[in-house]
Amino acid sequence: EDVPFLKHHNSMVLALRRYSAAVNHMEHTVLLPTLLRDVPSDDISDGEVEEEASQDLYQNYLTLKAIKVTVESGLIPLDDRRSAKSRAATPSPSLTSGSPVEADQEALFHFHLSGLFSVLGHLTKKSQSLTEKYKEIIGVAY
Repeated sequence: EDVPFLKHHNSMVLALRRYSAAVNHMEHTVLLPTLLRDVPSDDISDGEVEEEASQDLYQNYLTLKAIKVTVESGLIPLDDRRSAKSRAATPSPSLTSGSPVEADQEALFHFHLSGLFSVLGHLTKKSQSLTEKYKEIIGVAY
């Protein structure tokens, strides 16, 4: 079947599929996730939150799998701990001022879509990096 929106490398569907494929590959490769405990993550970027930076690869593995479930199944209510964290984060005043009807909806959509592409790209790379690190740990070279 020829699906036109899959031909564009920047389509959201393709980005979601790439992420799911990377996590599926990670899940199939990582047969003993507990080997990732206490192994520090190498792919910390400047923009990451300190709490995420202190997570070991095992926590990253669990997080990447949980996000994949959400991507494939839809939104699932977050537990109180996670929702409290998100309430503490302050959204940008330029995006929250005025009613949604008054805001430039196209610009707002583009802003959030760009952010989603960025996050999905980062998570895809993180999944691939975790898979490669696991291969190093178990001594598998491709």
